[in-house]
Formats: sequence, C-alpha cells, structure tokens
Amino acid sequence: MRSTDVIAAGIRFETLLWCIGVAVAAAIIHLLLRWQLARGPARAEAPGADATSAARLRWWLARAVRAVLPTIGLIVWIHAGWAILDLLLAETTLVDDASRLRLAVAWIYRALMLVAAWKLLARIGGVLEEFLRRVAERTGTGWDDVLLPLAGRAIRRLLPFIALILAAPALAVSPALETIFRNGASLALIGMVAFVLFQLVEAVSMLVLREHRLDTRDNLQARAIHTQVMVLRKVAITVIAVFTLASMLMVFDSVRQFGASILASAGIAGIIIGFAAQQSIATLLAGFQIAITQPIRVDDVVIVEGEWGRIEDITLTYVVVRIWDLRRLVVPINYFIEKPFQNWTRRSADILVPVFVHVDYTMPLDELRAELTRVLEASKHWDGKVNVLHVTGAKEHTLEVRALASAVDSGTAWELACEIREKLVGFVQRNHPDALPKLRGRVESRVA
Repeated sequence: MRSTDVIAAGIRFETLLWCIGVAVAAAIIHLLLRWQLARGPARAEAPGADATSAARLRWWLARAVRAVLPTIGLIVWIHAGWAILDLLLAETTLVDDASRLRLAVAWIYRALMLVAAWKLLARIGGVLEEFLRRVAERTGTGWDDVLLPLAGRAIRRLLPFIALILAAPALAVSPALETIFRNGASLALIGMVAFVLFQLVEAVSMLVLREHRLDTRDNLQARAIHTQVMVLRKVAITVIAVFTLASMLMVFDSVRQFGASILASAGIAGIIIGFAAQQSIATLLAGFQIAITQPIRVDDVVIVEGEWGRIEDITLTYVVVRIWDLRRLVVPINYFIEKPFQNWTRRSADILVPVFVHVDYTMPLDELRAELTRVLEASKHWDGKVNVLHVTGAKEHTLEVRALASAVDSGTAWELACEIREKLVGFVQRNHPDALPKLRGRVESRVA
C-alpha cells in the first residue's frame, strides 16, 4: 500500500503510520520513565548523619527525579495525544469544519499542559519543602527550625501559582475570560503571599519568644521582649492586611480608577478623616510608645484604679489587667501614658514588705525585733536581704511599729506580709498581753 493511499474518512496511510509512530514513541518513553522510577537508588533510604555532601546531593537529585517522573510521563502523553488528534483532524472528512475542532483540541491541549505544569511545580515544591525540613532537623541552631520549614511551605505554595500566571496567556481564550482568569490568579497569588507573610511574622515571633520564657523567676528581660513582640506583631499583621486588601482592590481597573478619583479629591476629605480619626491615631501612637518606652510589660505587677493585678495582654488600643481575684480590668492604652499608676516590677521583681503593728508604750521593742528576726529566718518567703523594725509613729496611747522585710516578687511579698503580721500579733498576745492596744484608750481618743 502506498503512502498516498486513503484508508478511511480521508486519512492517508502515511498519516496513520505517523500517528502509530507517535503513540509507540510515547509508550516507549513512558516505559523508560517507569523503569527509571522503579530503580533501586531512587528508593534508597535517606543518607545518615555521617554521609558526605555529595552523597546527600545525589540522593536528593534522585528523589526529585522520582517525584517529577510521573508528571513528565503525563506531559509526554498529552503531547502525543494532541499530535495524533491534530494529524487526524487535518485530513479527516468526518466533520464539515475540522478547523474549529482543531482549535478546540489545541485549547484543551494548552489547558492540560497548564494542569501538568501546575502538578510538576507542586511536586518540585514538595521536594524542596522536605529538603529544607531535613536541613532544619540536621542543624543544631534554633532559628532554622522555624524559618526553613516556613520557606519550604512558601515555595511549595507559590511555585504552582507562578506557573499559572505565566502560562495563562497560552490558553488563547477570549479577552473577557482571560481577564477573569488573570485577575483570579493575581488575587490568589496576592492572598498566598499575604498568608506567607503572616506565617513569617508568627514564625519570627515564636522564634524570639521561645528564647525568653515568662515562667522563670527573673523574667524582667523576657517580659520586655514579650511586650515588644506582642505589639509589633499586631502592628505587622495589621499593615500586611491593609496592603493585601489594597493590592487586591488594585487588580480591578474600575476600583483602581475609583481610588484615583478619591486621591484626586482628597483635600477636604483628608481633613475630615484626620479630625475623625484623631483619637484612633493617638491610640495607635500610644501603642507604639508603650512598645518602645515600656512603662508596662506583659506580666508586670501594677496597681491601676486601686486594683492589684498583672498585665495579661497589650493591644494597640487597650490593656488587659488580670486582677488578683481573676477579674479582668480593661484599660485604654492611653491611660498608661497620661495617668500615674504603680508598677511594682518596673526594674526588678523583688519588693519590700512593710507591715504595721500598733502596740502599747510598755512593749519591749528589742524582744519584738528579735521575734521578727526569728519569724523571717523560719519563713520560706523571705529572701534574706532586708530585716528592719522601726517605730514610725507615737500616738497618744499606742506606738506604730513598722516591720520591713524583702521578698523575691509581689506574690511572695503578700504571703510574707500576712505571715509577719500574724506571727507578731501572736507573739504580743502570748508574751506581753498588757502591751496590746487598750480599748479604753481608743474610746477616750475618739471622744477627745
């Protein structure tokens, strides 16, 4: 049979031979890829810690090849199928207008190639992600345990979107569909970049905070770091969210023109918005000032509005104080800039404990001072630094005696104060009951 002979439906014998040859070649390539995929080195276990860099590089190259071989096989069959259909449709007489059908087949071919490119880059990104994760596990530093896996996840997610944007013009769709497709891909890419930036902010915050723990006794520096990181993290997230929203809106021409018209007539509107947002801007500036100057820090012990508590959370607009009875006092952040308050842990956590006791003039103060020493030496709350007893006041019928001790933090100081007060009053009751304040004297003092 000659090559110019027509077999059926206008298809020549030579064309049929070409189609068979393309199919056979695709099948051979597919079998070679499967053979390469099943080879032993590609299935070998990961090299150990004592392996050389060259051995690790060969293993990862084999791993990458093994990951992309199935997708390469799919690409080969997509090419072969398109070539066979194009050859057959060029000569067939089964359809009246084969040119339109060839265009449809070409469009399907480009769409399938786009899907294959997406899958190929996704597999490459998966290998890179695993590679970076293994590198992070192998090193002894702490920063790469957070940043390298984050970089791997970002690569795995962003690579397919890059292929989608670059290959979109090859689909040759109508201008309207191409615009929709491109805008959708751009929105997805912007959202993915924003997600990666959010993850980066969280990773850096976690990396910094895990080096400065709050559950230690001397946590002054840790509280300062936690305060700065907490405020700056929220600022960074807010900025990323605003820029992400603005970038997404600028993708659309109509919104871009609307934004340009607003900017062109922003004179009076800017003044109105400035006056309206004056308090909000002042609050945000106060948040920045708190983060930089740090009059308060997370876990600081403060006295606010007559309430004793600890700083639990600091936001851009308010501060949450956890009161001793587990109530929460929510205070505007400007309060800590504009009004006075007590911070018991501004420089250090240790604190002095004053305890006042009223006794009669007949009380031997040396014995009371010796009892204070015995109480402190037997107490687990005393840090051994300060032990003083002074007469701080002399009224008509009683002496005001102040016992002063020291403790490592405010919580311990409260327990120590209660213990000193109880033990000193008990000592006076047992050993010098006549030195207790006289009720008669207090009544006469009131009458006078």
